[in-house]
Amino acid sequence: MADSNLLSAYLVNGEDELKRETVLKRLRARMDKLGDMDFNSDTFDGADASGPDIVTACNTMPFASEARLVVVRNADSLAKADSEALVEYLGSPSPTTVLALVSRKLAKNTRLYKAVAALGKQAVIDCTPKKAYELPKVVRGMAVSHGVTLNDAGARRLVDLVGENTVHLDAEIKKLALAHSGGQPIGPAEVEMLVTRSAEVKPWDFTAAFAARDAAACVSLLGKMESVSPYALIGMCVTRLRELITAHALAARGQGGAKALAAHLKQPEWRVKNHPAWARRWSAEELRHALVSAREAERAMKSGAVAEDAFMNWMLSVIRTR
Repeated sequence: MADSNLLSAYLVNGEDELKRETVLKRLRARMDKLGDMDFNSDTFDGADASGPDIVTACNTMPFASEARLVVVRNADSLAKADSEALVEYLGSPSPTTVLALVSRKLAKNTRLYKAVAALGKQAVIDCTPKKAYELPKVVRGMAVSHGVTLNDAGARRLVDLVGENTVHLDAEIKKLALAHSGGQPIGPAEVEMLVTRSAEVKPWDFTAAFAARDAAACVSLLGKMESVSPYALIGMCVTRLRELITAHALAARGQGGAKALAAHLKQPEWRVKNHPAWARRWSAEELRHALVSAREAERAMKSGAVAEDAFMNWMLSVIRTR
């Protein structure tokens, strides 16, 4: 192939859909320089594709082109036998074909992942999504590519309304760019005016507000969690209360840091980093009362009371500062 930097195969792996599609577009653009890819490309879906059929496509000679492109979407859904066919192929791949495997969560310990990784350092392209706290910065960068700017508050509001799916975020930014006029950055007011909420609040955002005893935030977040039942929420709150009781007890022994708590709960330290501070907002008696009263609230929810009302009454009664 004229483009000697192209490898025989790539694994585009991760849950960031926009990044996956961007990588594929760039790869296709490079391949288009080698010939007409309309006649020299095939696309398969790993959910129902046959491994031998994919290998046959890879071994097909290009027509009036230097190379062929074979794309397998949902490669992490390939059946074991079909995946093994590709592993065998990658042991001696065609020099005139670029195989692009696209997946959301292909594990590093799989034979297919290892077979692609063995082709070179650039063979595996990581499309792991950014952390939630990193998204506003990413969104502001995306906005620049559409010819507009968002201020930090506007970017955060967009993420709040749309969620973490980068394809959806990009689509909303395009709409904002078309509607925006003037040279001022887009702020939260303009975002709220033009963007409809499509994302639900994550349950852990609610349990964080609950642990922090922020009643206003809890009430606000509840209104944005239409698909989460009060039965599930009370269970999550009880789990958080038990964690806070543990944090409180460890603090009383002089072991109040997140590291000791993580070891005791057998959880990653990052997952409990805020627990010690939250625990300090409760007394030991308040935590015990909240746990005991949760049982009564759950009984009421299951015995005829309106579940949403029973949960709300319990939640407000326990997080209200005495």
